[in-house]
Amino acid sequence: MSQENSENPFSNYGVYEISDQIELSLPNTIIKIERIGENAFSYFRQDSEGNITEKMIPAKSNTINIEVAPIRPLNHPARRTGYIFLQFDKEIYLSENSAASIFVHCPVEIGLFLIHNSHRESLDWVTCNPLNSRFGLYGTPDTGTLCKYAEVSLATDYRDSIPYVEGVMKIVIENTLNTGQTVSKVIFPITDNSLYYEDSKTILDGIKVILRKRAVVSIADVSIESAKTDWTKSPTWEDTTVSTAMEMGLE
Repeated sequence: MSQENSENPFSNYGVYEISDQIELSLPNTIIKIERIGENAFSYFRQDSEGNITEKMIPAKSNTINIEVAPIRPLNHPARRTGYIFLQFDKEIYLSENSAASIFVHCPVEIGLFLIHNSHRESLDWVTCNPLNSRFGLYGTPDTGTLCKYAEVSLATDYRDSIPYVEGVMKIVIENTLNTGQTVSKVIFPITDNSLYYEDSKTILDGIKVILRKRAVVSIADVSIESAKTDWTKSPTWEDTTVSTAMEMGLE
């Protein structure tokens, strides 16, 4: 696979066959893989924070195949939660009994996978945006939900991805209440959202948010909506959750 093109100085997502050596370039990150023997390759990675990772990869042949793909943004600075908290840069207002579809940017990380026949095995992961990778708490300090937190902007469509840093997610919001509502954030388990890539861009499975009344409390039901795309699906990095639904209180 071609490593670079005239418009993008960085390595695209995809599958790479390595027989001798290769250098993959990502924003502020360099990855080098080279053969060091008949049945072994070395792996070197220096990330955007200056951290160096080195590994040896035993091989059964003179070539290895790896896949570079976007993954869910759950590993940096540490794996502590499967939930994500997306804070919109603009509030979304919905009149009573109305609905809207929007596209938003969503942070991603990058995974590297060893390919064994049809099986993908996780080798390493990196983030190209460590300064904006942080945790947030939804709810009270004693019973709240720990989340990966991100302030995100609205996107125009699926191709409005920010390469290597943010993918695009479609969010459908339905207001079944008899009063207008303002939505400024969504919180949900992202471990059930698949990711898809083309060249350096990323799409994530979307979500559907239903604003409704339960007893005397207004809540938001959040569930997964699969993306309709022919882009390549990323390998699975983490275990999925048992349930894809979450209830979120309205302010």
